[in-house]
Amino acid sequence: MSTTSPETHKSSAVKPGDFDAFWAETLADTETFPMDPRLEPLPMRSTPEVEAFEAHYLSYGGLEIAGWYARPRGADGPLPGLLHVPGYAGEPFFPSPLASQGYAVFSVAPRGKLRSNGVFNPGYPGLLTHNIDDRDTYAYRGFYVDALRAFDFLDGLPEVDSTRVGVLGSSQGGALTLLASSLRAGKVAAASAGAPYLCSMMDAASLTRSYPYEEMNDYFRLYPERREKARAVLDYYDIHNFVDRITCPIIVNIGLKDDVCPPETGYAVFDAIGSTEKRLYTYEDCSHESGAALGHNDIVMAFMAEHLK
Repeated sequence: MSTTSPETHKSSAVKPGDFDAFWAETLADTETFPMDPRLEPLPMRSTPEVEAFEAHYLSYGGLEIAGWYARPRGADGPLPGLLHVPGYAGEPFFPSPLASQGYAVFSVAPRGKLRSNGVFNPGYPGLLTHNIDDRDTYAYRGFYVDALRAFDFLDGLPEVDSTRVGVLGSSQGGALTLLASSLRAGKVAAASAGAPYLCSMMDAASLTRSYPYEEMNDYFRLYPERREKARAVLDYYDIHNFVDRITCPIIVNIGLKDDVCPPETGYAVFDAIGSTEKRLYTYEDCSHESGAALGHNDIVMAFMAEHLK
C-alpha cells in the first residue's frame, strides 16, 4: 500500500483518442451475432417461492455464455430486475435469495466461468494477462461484452420492467457494475459497486503484491520489454476511462486496508463517476470485503429497494 493519503491519488490511466471508436466497433461486431436467449427450467433448484433457470445466450465472437436466472413464482405484474456480476476467482452467485425478495435476478458467468468455459478458459490466475499486449485480442474484450449482453438479456425478458433494472457486484463484479452502468447509461436504473477491480490497473499493480494484480507484476518481471505496450492496451480496458458516462444513482464501497484492490484506485474511480447521485462508503478497518461483515449488504439492498421498487 502507498504511504500517502489514498483519497488524494490521481489515476495514471489515460483515455486513448480512439477509445470511444474502439468500443463502438466492438459492440457493433457483437451485434452481428444474434443473442439467441434461452432459459431452461431447473426444478431441483426451484422452490414454492422461486422459479430457477439455467440461462444461455451468444456473445462476442459467437461464444455461448451461461448463467443462473431466478424470479418470484407467480409474481403479478412487471418485476424489478437485478443483474449480479461475479468476482475474479469465484463462480457466479446463485440468485434465489434475491429473487425471494421480489426481484428477477440474472447471475451471469462470463467466458471462463461455470458453463461458459468450454471454448475460452485462461484460468484464475491467467485472465488478467491473457494477450495483455494486444488490444484486439486481450481477454477482457469479450469478457466485458459478456457482462453487457447479460444486462441486455435481463432487460429484454418479458416479465422484467426495463425501467427498473439495477446492477451489483463486488471486486471484478464491482468493475463490471461500473462498466455496465457506463455503456448502458440511460438503461441501468441503479448500481452498487463494491471494492472495484480493474480501475487504474497499472497503479494498482504498483500498490499491491496481492493477486490478481500480482499477475501483472509476474508478467512484467518475465517480459519487461512489454510493459509500455501493455500499459497502452490497458488504457482501452481501464474502468477509470468509462465511468464519466454513468448517469444513474450509484453507491461504491471500499475498504481502506484492502490489499487486493487498493483504496487509492477506489477513490480515484469514484471521483471520475459522472453521476450527480453518487455516494462512497469507506470502511476504515476493512480489507477486500469492504464492509460486508459490517452490514454493508443491508445498505445495498435498501438502496436497490429505494430505486427499483
